[in-house]
Amino acid sequence: MRSLISRRELIAWSLGGAACLAGGSRMRADVPWLSQTQQPPAAPPHPSLRLPPLLVDKEGNSISSVAKWNLRRDELLAWWRKFIGQIPLRRDNPPAFQVLDEEKVGSVLRQHLRYEVEPGETTEAYLLKPLELKRRAPGILAFHSTVPYSILQPAGLAGPPQKHFGLTFAQAGYVTLCPRNYLWPENDHIDTAATVERFHRRHPECTGMAKMLWDAMRAVDLLAGLPEVDNSRIGALGHSLGAKEVLYLSAFDERIRVTVSSEGGIGTKFSNWDAPWYLGDAVKQSQFDHEHHELLALSAPRAFLLIGGDSSDGDASWPFVESALDVYRLFGGTPKLGLFNHKQGHSVPPEAAERIDEWFREYLPT
Repeated sequence: MRSLISRRELIAWSLGGAACLAGGSRMRADVPWLSQTQQPPAAPPHPSLRLPPLLVDKEGNSISSVAKWNLRRDELLAWWRKFIGQIPLRRDNPPAFQVLDEEKVGSVLRQHLRYEVEPGETTEAYLLKPLELKRRAPGILAFHSTVPYSILQPAGLAGPPQKHFGLTFAQAGYVTLCPRNYLWPENDHIDTAATVERFHRRHPECTGMAKMLWDAMRAVDLLAGLPEVDNSRIGALGHSLGAKEVLYLSAFDERIRVTVSSEGGIGTKFSNWDAPWYLGDAVKQSQFDHEHHELLALSAPRAFLLIGGDSSDGDASWPFVESALDVYRLFGGTPKLGLFNHKQGHSVPPEAAERIDEWFREYLPT
């Protein structure tokens, strides 16, 4: 008789079981619109995008079990790690941080932090947490988009309210952390040329995406290490630039239980993935034969919602979700993966904000 449960089997169980425990004895259901996000668009994109198959091993055999998928998953992880490059540092402990200032915003304490992401390299973030917590709360990483004011956006200090993700979820009972992307040397301006050059001097073999992933994982280390946070319940959310970051973070960091990626452009040809601060020119070469449906599949069976507006993501993103759904179904039950297209461009309209809220409340309840 088998007495041990594998790490990935535990992940599969926890999507249902942990939600039940967090919500008491009541079994939790899915969001009521989940099945709608798993249907092809009325007018499929043309020409049809052909993606490399996921459920085929190196010998060309079909993969029909979680055990066989895990072997394939390890191969894909290894390939993507090699492709983006690995920053040769260790993450043994959560980064120590300094509180620069703090203020109360209604029921929330908002703290401005500085912490080290690499030896001698610091960044800043906003930490927002409910003033009254009766028990450890789930945590959410809220990543900013490409705006001059960086972390002020999700922290609720600048920009439109629908993108104040960190403040909004802190008001709803979550502990949220809004980390700054490395392209911003300070909170109020971006400098891609200088920051990319400086990073490549330190790590010439790495892509910019390796830096974004490293920094995102250090942010998870910080958030998960807080005494107020239930480190078994961590989510990630981002729009545009932030959507790209959470796609990689969810694929590479299994601590991320629930993800929403809004208008990042999931296909390597959908947006500027070839920029030197992301993946570089390699993704435009004819011999590049991988795609980001592989990263979606690496998140299985954890909850992942892709949001588009027919700008960077949308109907054209469906083949990526369709392909990854095959992997999600291996784990049994209803796949927690879908595509919601609000068809309103590169924005977060009210219906998208409502879907985001429902997604986290259902799959990462307080």
